[in-house]
Amino acid sequence: MLSRPKPGESEVDLLHFQSQFLAAGAAPAVQLVKKGNRGGGDANSDRPPLQDHRDVVMLDNLPDLPPALVPSPPKRARPSPGHCLPEDEDPEERLRRHDQHITAVLTKIIERDTSSVAVNLPVPSGVAFPAVFLRSRDTQGKSATSGKRSIFAQEIAARRIAEAKGPSVGEVVPNVGPPEGAVTCETPTPRNQGCQLPGSSHSFQGPNLVTGKGLRDQEAEQEAQTIHEENIARLQAMAPEEILQEQQRLLAQLALALPVTPQKEWLHMDTVELEKLHWTQDLPPVRRQQTQERMQARFSLQGELLAPDVDLPTHLGLHHHGEEAERAGYSLQELFHLTRSQVSQQRALALHVLAQVISRAQAGEFGDRLAGSVLSLLLDAGFLFLLRFSLDDRVDGVIATAIRALRALLVAPGDEELLDSTFSWYHGALTFPLMPSQEDKEDEDKDEECPAGKAKRKSPEEESRPPPDLARHDVIKGLLATSLLPRLRYVLEVTYPGPAVVLDILAVLIRLARHSLESATRVLECPRLIETIVREFLPTSWSPVGAGPTPSLYKVPCATAMKLLRVLASAGRNIAARLLSSFDLRSRLCRIIAEAPQELALPPEEAEMLSTEALRLWAVAASYGQGGYLYRELYPVLMRALQVVPRELSTHPPQPLSMQRIASLLTLLTQLTLAAGSTPAETISDSAEASLSATPSLVTWTQVSGLQPLVEPCLRQTLKLLSRPEMWRAVGPVPVACLLFLGAYYQAWSQQPSSCPEDWLQDMERLSEELLLPLLSQPTLGSLWDSLRHCSLLCNPLSCVPALEAPPSLVSLGCSGGCPRLSLAGSASPFPFLTALLSLLNTLAQIHKGLCGQLAAILAAPGLQNYFLQCVAPGAAPHLTPFSAWALRHEYHLQYLALALAQKAAALQPLPATHAALYHGMALALLSRLLPGSEYLTHELLLSCVFRLEFLPERTSGGPEAADFSDQLSLGSSRVPRCGQGTLLAQACQDLPSIRNCYLTHCSPARASLLASQALHRGELQRVPTLLLPMPTEPLLPTDWPFLPLIRLYHRASDTPSGLSPTDTMGTAMRVLQWVLVLESWRPQALWAVPPAARLARLMCVFLVDSELFRESPVQHLVAALLAQLCQPQVLPNLNLDCRLPGLTSFPDLYANFLDHFEAVSFGDHLFGALVLLPLQRRFSVTLRLALFGEHVGALRALSLPLTQLPVSLECYTVPPEDNLALLQLYFRTLVTGALRPRWCPVLYAVAVAHVNSFIFSQDPQSSDEVKAARRSMLQKTWLLADEGLRQHLLHYKLPNSTLPEGFELYSQLPPLRQHYLQRLTSTVLQNGVSET
Repeated sequence: MLSRPKPGESEVDLLHFQSQFLAAGAAPAVQLVKKGNRGGGDANSDRPPLQDHRDVVMLDNLPDLPPALVPSPPKRARPSPGHCLPEDEDPEERLRRHDQHITAVLTKIIERDTSSVAVNLPVPSGVAFPAVFLRSRDTQGKSATSGKRSIFAQEIAARRIAEAKGPSVGEVVPNVGPPEGAVTCETPTPRNQGCQLPGSSHSFQGPNLVTGKGLRDQEAEQEAQTIHEENIARLQAMAPEEILQEQQRLLAQLALALPVTPQKEWLHMDTVELEKLHWTQDLPPVRRQQTQERMQARFSLQGELLAPDVDLPTHLGLHHHGEEAERAGYSLQELFHLTRSQVSQQRALALHVLAQVISRAQAGEFGDRLAGSVLSLLLDAGFLFLLRFSLDDRVDGVIATAIRALRALLVAPGDEELLDSTFSWYHGALTFPLMPSQEDKEDEDKDEECPAGKAKRKSPEEESRPPPDLARHDVIKGLLATSLLPRLRYVLEVTYPGPAVVLDILAVLIRLARHSLESATRVLECPRLIETIVREFLPTSWSPVGAGPTPSLYKVPCATAMKLLRVLASAGRNIAARLLSSFDLRSRLCRIIAEAPQELALPPEEAEMLSTEALRLWAVAASYGQGGYLYRELYPVLMRALQVVPRELSTHPPQPLSMQRIASLLTLLTQLTLAAGSTPAETISDSAEASLSATPSLVTWTQVSGLQPLVEPCLRQTLKLLSRPEMWRAVGPVPVACLLFLGAYYQAWSQQPSSCPEDWLQDMERLSEELLLPLLSQPTLGSLWDSLRHCSLLCNPLSCVPALEAPPSLVSLGCSGGCPRLSLAGSASPFPFLTALLSLLNTLAQIHKGLCGQLAAILAAPGLQNYFLQCVAPGAAPHLTPFSAWALRHEYHLQYLALALAQKAAALQPLPATHAALYHGMALALLSRLLPGSEYLTHELLLSCVFRLEFLPERTSGGPEAADFSDQLSLGSSRVPRCGQGTLLAQACQDLPSIRNCYLTHCSPARASLLASQALHRGELQRVPTLLLPMPTEPLLPTDWPFLPLIRLYHRASDTPSGLSPTDTMGTAMRVLQWVLVLESWRPQALWAVPPAARLARLMCVFLVDSELFRESPVQHLVAALLAQLCQPQVLPNLNLDCRLPGLTSFPDLYANFLDHFEAVSFGDHLFGALVLLPLQRRFSVTLRLALFGEHVGALRALSLPLTQLPVSLECYTVPPEDNLALLQLYFRTLVTGALRPRWCPVLYAVAVAHVNSFIFSQDPQSSDEVKAARRSMLQKTWLLADEGLRQHLLHYKLPNSTLPEGFELYSQLPPLRQHYLQRLTSTVLQNGVSET
């Protein structure tokens, strides 16, 4: 016989024992029996039942497996044959039908109704614990004869035998009678006729409390009736007095809220803890808010913010919380706590409520009812990573709810709708990245880098930072660092979620792709992600799908999936090329575009959107010069689609989705036409330009030359609706796309070397005469110009304020609730149509110069003139937000195109003086406002409008002469020697080409950015790197751009100890000063954004650049003229040196450097001295005066500026009296020691005398003892001065007067008060001597 294994034997020994056992062929001691199928199958019905003598406890309804303590993932089991589920039944609806109420999710405990059940108090006992259960002898005896059965099985069997026999009357415990108000019956049924108590009117038709719930269906009713009859028998055996007595006793026991008197027999219950019984009481009444005290926000299960004093019933499931139990709803903290529940339904419910709260917060429903931002609070609390952890849950319902919450957090409502609706606008496919602005500025070397390379670069510090740190600055980067993309791919690829979850995942991926080029690249490169989306949601064949809810999106084309590919392609030309080549998008685009939307066997709306997104994806690829091969294959399809456009436009009312599809089709044709007109890229040596070049387009001009006869009738048909506002707004994107196509068509036609110029010129004249000129004369077009101001963001800056729910780490456009009707993106906005019209007019005027004058008549529209006047007027600039950057970019397009048309007209014939000045002012304002991505427009404005003599009508209308006459009139008031401003202005107009070259050298954007922007605006598709614009952190040029060359010259001089070339320095400084003088004299509104203090600081840079530059006569004259402009009475009060100045750490530091330079190289130059004296006025900081009199006393000898040449009045330095004791002592010291003398520094000598005189004779009783002692000492020393002239000035000073040689008037005799005070003090001096200071 084989022995059992012993301790210490290894697995090898066990295998040896097994081989011995098998070799012996002995019978096993245990026989394994496979249990039959629980599914009720008939496979084993013929097999005889196995004889099993094991001890088996048979309990009714006892499951075979114990319940799981931790929720496990749902098992995919086949339904039993007897319980087949209907195929057309919605699982969610079936679950909702079985789940009676939301409280079933909040708790699994279902309390019984014990209102009529007897509750007995503990039986008095002398021991602390109940007696131990012992088996009876009968049971022991039976166990010997009943086979091998356990004690538990025997007890269960005995209990069933006792229940089958039924209880005797004497063994029944009396039960309580029916309560008052019980249902009575006057004619009981025959079965219940005997069930009426003697002497009582109560009768019973059936059981009211016992229902048999929990028993088998066939036994429930019988068991309940048996219990009911037993209860009746017990009641009939009791006297009425006994029944009432027992009823009173039970009611007393049921009153748990009443005070309980402990009994001596109760062990360890001497003290009744009443606070533990509070949960059994009713909820306290809702506390009414009597003060403005903030209360915790609570939300309903739908995410609604509940008022603090709202009183809602408890059956709504809003009171399952401990804090503030009387208040309905749940706080964010409680919802966070619920997300960590072990019950999957509770986790899903919490995430659902949080998703609803976020959606309502982003929609602006909470407004100012909450203190702070809900999104910021959730992000700070770690909600982002809570969602990421929930995505790893094992329960599909929790994953689905987490994805919905993630979409609510990342995807702001209205953003995608806005970007989709404006796709067909002028450069509407270009968007800014939705990412936070970088705090650290990149240096100049990085600015020269190509935008695509800049986006791909990733710093090592960023790679090593943990996700929480990344998410604190950028939510998207923090999420991508948590392997979000592989998890989403797993959900799509493995779990096969429902349609709502699929759409949520695609929406999240679209938001990630819009973040940046880096994020879009990571989405593309995630293993099998795009492959899964294309395979499952963009098939080439599918079963027909009818209208209504779709049970599954798998193997069905999805418009959102196509949109994801379009957004990815917009991020860069390389991504677009990889999508077209690696995922077989060619066959999918052909499959979808080849058929009309109504023939795609999809729901109508989904078919329209799918067709629209397919056209947009192709248009994006065509923007890079790609996808031309599809045009040859689908040419008949596109021609047929164009031919049916007039019929679709005739539909009343026009369908919005159809209009978007038609506009997308025209946008595609526009890009294909530009591709046909572009020439092959030439060989370029520059690496930046070479990186943007590509292969020639596959679309030729002959393939697109027949499109114009089909598009022009569509434009004519839509223009007929211009007088009908409702219809015009309905077809809005179609005429815009038609105008843009015609502009691209004529541009490409004029670039064809094989075409005859006469052909396109005659066709342009025909279009102008038949269509454009009649359009320009329509009164309804004037109403569009008039509405520009109402829809402009520049004219209404307060309409764009940052959204309340806009955390800086999560960027959104903030378009929740849609855009107002009268806004740039609203339905009544004239900007898209007028911008497209101006684009077409510019193209025609550029090609056909003879049409320029006629087409430029549109600029005389009063609405446009008033719009320009309001844009040029000083006012608060709109706050730069993601939405304002997007809207301002489109507004700047219209302004630039209008100015470009005006410049073309001005080159042929003179403009009216008022119009020319207005256009020039508009060009200057636009130049300082253009955002990144508009580098080409900045360069063109510098080349054309800004420095054009045609836009300076003052040069020929007496502007220089008026400046000279103004100089003559102000000779008596101004103290700066005028050097003929008229002469300087006339010379500046002559030197305007040189001035333009100077600014082109110093203000042009980086070359790589300029080339990318130029390719976009010129339609050079082979050189377009991306449709994602640079980050709009700030405008391309600063507000003080006229001083920019001078500032760069100053920085170069600071970084070059050996000095700069005198020729370059002199030329740059002169050109800047000339241009600033022109602006100060004729365009002062262009410098309103530059504070006077900043202008003064820039003028000081002229003297800091070089030690000889300020001595040049032209520079002297120009600086003197500009200083006179700063010292005008209307400008001087605005000179504030204490405010923060752009480009300066602090003005005192600059002034200290200025004093060092003055002391070293000035040699008493009067203009240099005037700039030193200007900041020493009494109203400015005492720090500036202390710097001169304390640290640069030697400079006083060089400040020989005469009083008559002081740029401001002397009273600006002497009033009010100085109150700084340290400065007063320095004044007195320099006077006494001779460092400050009237012949060396007449201005500051008069200032110091005035302040010392005021101090020594002041008798302020509130002065401190230190000040009084210093005053007494200073007066004593003044009385004893040996310099009689200084003594006379300090004692007899009266008033400042710059016309006198000394700069002030003197008393011939001291006033009596001063004379008496001086005599009293001098008598003390004679007695006690002079005190030390």
